[in-house]
Amino acid sequence: MTNASLPFNASQQQLALLRLVNWGLKIGLILFATDLFGLTTPPVTLSYVLIFEACYVGFSYRFHRLSMNNNGLLFLTLLLDTLFWATWLYFTGGATNAFVSLLLLPIAISAITLPRWAPWCLTIVSTIFYTLMIVDITEQNSGSVMDHDMSQMPMAANHVMPASHSMDMGSHYLGMWFNFVISALVLTVTVGFIAKRIRQKNAELRYLREAQLRQEKILALGTASAQMAHQLATPLATLRLLTDELVDTHHDAEQMELISEMQQALNRCEVTLADLRLATESIREHKLTEQRVEKLVATLTEQISLLMPEAQLNIAIAPQVESRIVMTDMSLLPALMALIQNGIQASEDNQHQTRVDINIGLSQPNQLTMTIRDYGVGIATHLLQTLGSKMVKSPKGMGIAVLLSHTSFERLGGKLYLKPHSECGTEAIVTLPLSV
Repeated sequence: MTNASLPFNASQQQLALLRLVNWGLKIGLILFATDLFGLTTPPVTLSYVLIFEACYVGFSYRFHRLSMNNNGLLFLTLLLDTLFWATWLYFTGGATNAFVSLLLLPIAISAITLPRWAPWCLTIVSTIFYTLMIVDITEQNSGSVMDHDMSQMPMAANHVMPASHSMDMGSHYLGMWFNFVISALVLTVTVGFIAKRIRQKNAELRYLREAQLRQEKILALGTASAQMAHQLATPLATLRLLTDELVDTHHDAEQMELISEMQQALNRCEVTLADLRLATESIREHKLTEQRVEKLVATLTEQISLLMPEAQLNIAIAPQVESRIVMTDMSLLPALMALIQNGIQASEDNQHQTRVDINIGLSQPNQLTMTIRDYGVGIATHLLQTLGSKMVKSPKGMGIAVLLSHTSFERLGGKLYLKPHSECGTEAIVTLPLSV
């Protein structure tokens, strides 16, 4: 059981205990408070109902975890609670029972814990039961008044009190019915709305908490990267001097080819280190620059061709976005390149070809969408929700790369979505705001 499920588990246990308290309240009222609250003496049939309800209460307490994250099962238990309450009320006075308002309890609980359809269903069911009890008690009173009138006919003809009393009680019962319906609707609408707002606020707080944890991890990674980059500067400078000396002392063609490859690798390391320094300064000072989408794509293509010449990029850009402006910093290009590199690696592992499709367009009038599709085996469904928000263990380090990219896009006001493609592979969808 995860920590997130603990509060829900506790609420389910409390709900099971509440059923036990309700059952004890029914027994106590029947045994000790029938005359005090004017309850009707229940028939023997109610005893069998209470025994069956006791079995239900014990089962719901023993297996309360079954309804965790199962709205249908939780609704069924609340519907049974309503049925048991209605049965008890019917046998102990019906609509005249002083505890008839307890029919609202399952409605209130469903309005807090379940989707909006659940309290509406329970409201309809409870209203039907209460209406039937109102009709039953009205018919009983009408019958008793008629009997009373018949018995009083030999007496004075102007005696009209029983009929007036019947009309007053009918109005009273109608008012009780309206009061119950209004109370149920208030619970369904108001409490449901408040519960929805609370759930939305909790979701926002949970997102902010996860974002804060993610930023703390990124800060730790950035600190470690900066320290290591600083430590790499001296070894790279030493290797540059050594390769320069090798060029002066060796003239063999094969050795010169090896030395040339070493120099290219060193050049790449030095350029990357310089870009890291610039990116660090840009992020620290929050420097944002305007860049045309067409220029961004051209720079991205150039970098991919330089660093990953084996990549087969198929780039499709919508004409209406080429001249649009996007706000960027030094972290945007590495973030996009990390996603493309992951896509290239996934395609190569699955189909032995470094093919990646990139589609650039508009999802909204002022929102750029870049879809990076690979031809790999895809990402497991349970990882799609965690990649980008948490560091996922991977032998290829893809989880950290996606986490860093996601953080870079968020800082620029964008987002990253991962979803499986209908045929094969994965789509990384990047959204970025465009300048108006």
